[in-house]
Amino acid sequence: MKLASCDPRVNRLPIPEEPAEEIKKPLDQFETYEVFQQKKPNTPYGYVGPVHAPNLEMAFVFAKEHYSRRATCKGLWLAPTSAIHVSFFTDDNQSVYDVLRPTTAEDNKQQLEAYEIFHLKKRGKAHAHVGTVQAYSPETAQQAAKENFAQEPCVNIWVVRTADLYRTDPADEEIWLNTPEKKYREAAAYKVMEKINQFKQLHSSHR
Repeated sequence: MKLASCDPRVNRLPIPEEPAEEIKKPLDQFETYEVFQQKKPNTPYGYVGPVHAPNLEMAFVFAKEHYSRRATCKGLWLAPTSAIHVSFFTDDNQSVYDVLRPTTAEDNKQQLEAYEIFHLKKRGKAHAHVGTVQAYSPETAQQAAKENFAQEPCVNIWVVRTADLYRTDPADEEIWLNTPEKKYREAAAYKVMEKINQFKQLHSSHR
């Protein structure tokens, strides 16, 4: 079946009915990175959402533009989605630590490393950073988290190897500064209702 179009330029293109080889879409194959944001000094980093990017550097650029341009930000952490070890979920009436599976001897044969622990306190909320543990694997990191953070009930745990996290330097605080006079970015700056009321008042006086 020959390609038909209302545009004669398209009809003149030598497009075969079947492509000679598979068409790859690299833009659809970007890796996913998860973003954690510190909104105020001395507060835990909390999960804010994902970005898709070809590499870590671009992921940071996208994350900074998307999550810090309109809101207060003091720091960002990024990790590839593939680097996040996710525990199973429990309901809001039971802590995941109460039903955490014990580790095996195989889990202790790796190198001791630092892992970051994130808690989801309730379903529908966002994961928040609670601390760092030393462990041999994500599974043993969960057990170490149970020993250190089980007093804070949660329904799900994210474990991220510290080496897999890209973390901004607190010394680079100036990169989060926003220009306050750019009020055109905010809907409130347009004073729509004020203009509507002025329009109504003007036209009501002409009746």
